[in-house]
Amino acid sequence: MAQSIYITSAEGHSGKSTIALGVLEALSLATARVGVFRPIARSTAERDYVLQLLLDHDGVDLDYDECIGVTYDDVRADPDAALSTIVSRYKAVEAQCDAVVVLGSDYTDVGSPAELAYNARIAANLGAPVLLVLGGRAQQGQSEQLGTTLPRTPAEMGQIADLTLAELAHGRAELFAVIANRADPERLDEIVEAIGGAVATAHGRAVPVWALPEDRSLVAPSIRGILRSVEGTLLKGDSELLTREVLGVVVAGMSMVNVLPRLIEGAVLIVAADRTDVLLAALLANASGTFPSIAGIVLNGPFVLPDDIDRLIDGLDSSIPIVATELGTFETAVRVMNTRGRLAADSQRRYDTALALFERHVDTDELRRALGLARATVVTPLMFEYGLMERSRSDRKRIVLPEGSDDRILRAAATVLTRGIADLTILGEEDDVRTRAVELGIDISGAQVLSPFDPAHVAQFATEYERLRAHKGVTYAQAADTVTDVSYFGTMMVHLGLADGMVSGAAHTTAHTIRPAFEIIKTAPGVSVVSSVFLMALADRVLVYGDCAVIPDPTSEQLADIAISSAATASQFGIDPRVAMLSYSTGESGSGAEVEKVRTATALVRERAPELLVEGPIQYDAAADAAVAKAKMPDSAVAGRATVFIFPDLNTGNNTYKAVQRSAGAVAIGPVLQGLNKPINDLSRGALVDDIVNTIAITAIQAQGEGAA
Repeated sequence: MAQSIYITSAEGHSGKSTIALGVLEALSLATARVGVFRPIARSTAERDYVLQLLLDHDGVDLDYDECIGVTYDDVRADPDAALSTIVSRYKAVEAQCDAVVVLGSDYTDVGSPAELAYNARIAANLGAPVLLVLGGRAQQGQSEQLGTTLPRTPAEMGQIADLTLAELAHGRAELFAVIANRADPERLDEIVEAIGGAVATAHGRAVPVWALPEDRSLVAPSIRGILRSVEGTLLKGDSELLTREVLGVVVAGMSMVNVLPRLIEGAVLIVAADRTDVLLAALLANASGTFPSIAGIVLNGPFVLPDDIDRLIDGLDSSIPIVATELGTFETAVRVMNTRGRLAADSQRRYDTALALFERHVDTDELRRALGLARATVVTPLMFEYGLMERSRSDRKRIVLPEGSDDRILRAAATVLTRGIADLTILGEEDDVRTRAVELGIDISGAQVLSPFDPAHVAQFATEYERLRAHKGVTYAQAADTVTDVSYFGTMMVHLGLADGMVSGAAHTTAHTIRPAFEIIKTAPGVSVVSSVFLMALADRVLVYGDCAVIPDPTSEQLADIAISSAATASQFGIDPRVAMLSYSTGESGSGAEVEKVRTATALVRERAPELLVEGPIQYDAAADAAVAKAKMPDSAVAGRATVFIFPDLNTGNNTYKAVQRSAGAVAIGPVLQGLNKPINDLSRGALVDDIVNTIAITAIQAQGEGAA
């Protein structure tokens, strides 16, 4: 039977989706088979966006339709029959999972105490303990404007807890824990104490009580939400910017001169569609950088933009979303003000913020223990990636990102900063970088932004580079020109201790990224070559493949270096190194120059690192498969159990990692460079945001190792 948890609340708009996402993330780190279930569907007309958000999580592998119980209509028609269907459909999900997150109804129907009672009844019949979510906002959902309303006091939170706990007890539901969500940030401890007192009075025992503070970025509506509310269409602008949060409203029912001083950061501007003078002024103000950056513009009314104005706007090349609606000004303003924020998968900022908030304020280890779930021995890709984040957070390092003009880098930087993975320096012109981040609706305020033409740094770096390359005849003037290149600038920051590591390559070649490292950082003592590994996250374990990206045809000595460096990298990331030196033959069965190269390299590894478990030459199947190993090398401590696979050349290694990545569905993390004095890592130019985040975490962990040394 799966370990399940039922998340419910006493009213709507409590932010259960944030809690559900955090719980799902926590459970995914304890088991590879986590499910989600929605007893009562939010809507029959469209898909439940909260359920879809949870199903999109990497730890869940279920179809939408199988995770729905019944509809509100079913409950109204026959509550008992609906409950029977809910239990039946839940059991089908439970049979496929080790843990299930059950998300209670949303009070979209009548929103009465009877709905909580019905949720309690469902939880009791599913045998799932209740995680109760109490909303920390006064009259939430009724008087909110753009997601903003007053906080409840600790006394009010305690009173709500008293009433709600009695209702759960009446429904025979087991209380697991209580979370106060959207709570007053200034009074979290008082709120926890008040709710804890109510729990002790009602149950005579203590249960975990946590409080999450209000974060406006989670409740403020997005431009996409406003587009839906006003039944509009995207007339102009970048559709990717529809995720930006709206923090205010300006109704431009006045002349251009009076509108401009009323612009506020993050606002949506409502303009009558025939006031093209105001529209153009707003676009110019937004582009100038001397006015606040608005989130978007809503043109209201049944007016079509004149062709000349349309052409003029296109010439401005503005990315700001312009939404068109046929509603009048008053109706448009009312709908905009009443739009609520959604925690949806298409907003990485909200997703990261929700998870960071949950991780910061909820003891996830206690949560897992209370549910009877310990950390799994199996390591899924999700578990490994989360482990990288935990390791990097434990001793935060500063990583420099030279490619501040790349949107992927900025999005990854926002995730890294929100999740507390590392401190960051982003290279680029500060106004350009920060303006683009605002346009993208992401928060990089915690990053240092540094121009590669900053005079003081250029002078310092040029002096040092001239010294380092004096044997090559480099002059100060040449050095000053060289270090303004972002790869050299970032590498000099690492060399001089202004950053602990560098991640680049999203917009530059591998050679452009690592050439400065060869000149400036150089190899670590006892290592003759810089090489690379990929961390291959399979369904249940993580393997290390090297070298798959740097050295085309290594010699025996270089192959030994690669093996020793790869074993050290494996240890650094919690992988017990058992090294397989791969060849087309196993043991003494084959001969030839390529086999002898591997045999010699294996002997060198044993000589230089006698503590390592290493086997070679060995074929891949004998290294990876216990049954094959038993037949071919029954006495080997590595055969059938290898964790580090060293390929004889780049052709073999690169093709193998890609074959495993595509055919076995493995997550390939890397290339991770090794052998340098300080960590520099290269990205694929096709890198996704998640790839960049992982590489930054890896670089930070490598820097921790350097610090320990």
